[in-house]
Amino acid sequence: MTLPAGRARFGLLFIAGIISSLGFAPWNLWPLTLIGIGWLIRETATTETWRQAAKVGWVFGFGHFLLGTHWIAQAFQYQQDMPAWTGWIGVVLLSAYLAVFPAMTVAAARRFGTGLPLVLGFAGCWTIAEGLRGVLFSGFPWNPLGAAALPMAGLGQGAALVGGLGLSAVIVLMAGGLYLLLERQWRTGAAILGLTAVAALAGLIPLRTPTPLTSAQLHIVQADIGQDEKWSEDGVERAVVKYLKLSPAPTRAARLLIWPEAAIPDLLDEMPAMRRRLGAHLGPNDLMLLGALKAIREDDGTAIAARNSLFVLDSEGGILARYDKKRLVPFGEFLPARALLNAIGLDRLAPGALDFWPGPGPRTLPLPSGFPAVGPLICYEVIFDGRVTEAGYRPAWLLNVSNDAWFAGAGAEMHLAQARLRSIEEGLPMARSTPTGISAVIDANGRVTASMPRGQAGVIDARLPEANPPTVFSHSGRILPLLLAALLAFLGWSLSRTR
Repeated sequence: MTLPAGRARFGLLFIAGIISSLGFAPWNLWPLTLIGIGWLIRETATTETWRQAAKVGWVFGFGHFLLGTHWIAQAFQYQQDMPAWTGWIGVVLLSAYLAVFPAMTVAAARRFGTGLPLVLGFAGCWTIAEGLRGVLFSGFPWNPLGAAALPMAGLGQGAALVGGLGLSAVIVLMAGGLYLLLERQWRTGAAILGLTAVAALAGLIPLRTPTPLTSAQLHIVQADIGQDEKWSEDGVERAVVKYLKLSPAPTRAARLLIWPEAAIPDLLDEMPAMRRRLGAHLGPNDLMLLGALKAIREDDGTAIAARNSLFVLDSEGGILARYDKKRLVPFGEFLPARALLNAIGLDRLAPGALDFWPGPGPRTLPLPSGFPAVGPLICYEVIFDGRVTEAGYRPAWLLNVSNDAWFAGAGAEMHLAQARLRSIEEGLPMARSTPTGISAVIDANGRVTASMPRGQAGVIDARLPEANPPTVFSHSGRILPLLLAALLAFLGWSLSRTR
């Protein structure tokens, strides 16, 4: 098969990049991901210089990330200081940066030659580059390629062993199998696809058993409060009224009442009357877990920064525990080079004059009344694999409170999919609470056991699923998938040298 040249070649690469993103939620068209990545591997085999290879990878990556991050543009429509069209500039610039990682992959992988060595080397290089994407410049590991494994029968269960990062290597190997078939290397291509098919079928075994449940009762409130309503002049009072109206009245059984990130966009620790008002809606053994803000003040009381926090309240309005978000969103919760960007009229997306400061990192919060200890995650902290639980103190469940009102619908679906990956990796159930959806309960195998769709107000009334025993990935973290990537790259290099 003769490949096109010039502009047609790069046009097809751009389209292949877009197609490869259709394997992610909400589309879940994973065969298209394999086809897109397979095409990129085939193009890699024809590159003659590292510059050409980098350009091939960048064009593909630009299309890949442009579709995967298009939802970000919606966030800008809530910022009065910036016109809505600047959101698309943000999407283009972010995609252009993220495309550097596929460019690095192709530039490195071209040294492996063709055939099986290229497939192995490409899988290793892609996984290492994806790992770097999750840490450089604060990291943005959105939509790891492994997320496309979730709709592939039971293949997603492999995240318990090698994490979503390791699944990315598996996806590339599958795509490489298609490339080898196209190159008429029938046995090798069929062997790769056959082995991954067996792994996918084996992953169905834990999914055949019903989800075991604990006695902990969850009431997750989704009030369908959008960003325009949330930050209005009387937004706090309107939000509290709406959340309280939806929250079920106490019963004899103890329960956890959960509201989302920044459900009260105000300084809850400095509002004792508000806390008593909330506590009055709880039974004597109930707890409320909700998002709100906290100010950081100088000794003279001057506020110098804020924290995005999760509070645990009792029926008297007392604060039993607090978790402060560690991973903050650049331009969303803080503005890099604020003095310079303010001078040209730019500001962060979330209203307020103070930047947020990060908290200390993952924490496990013990809860009274017999409730299991929880590991909180605020917003996109849930997309960072291997860094969601406190070292040495494993929680019994994870709680992801988020404000997905920022997102377009596809972004909310992608966020939920990555939350499911974290549950599989850690072997822990998760409750998700968002103001506009998708709120959900996820079991330790990544199955959604209860959910409320986007754009709907109501309550999820469900029992918390049981945790699985600690997984291999929960012990090893990113070390194992990165070792797998290094092994694949070494095998590819060894085979290329032998040939």
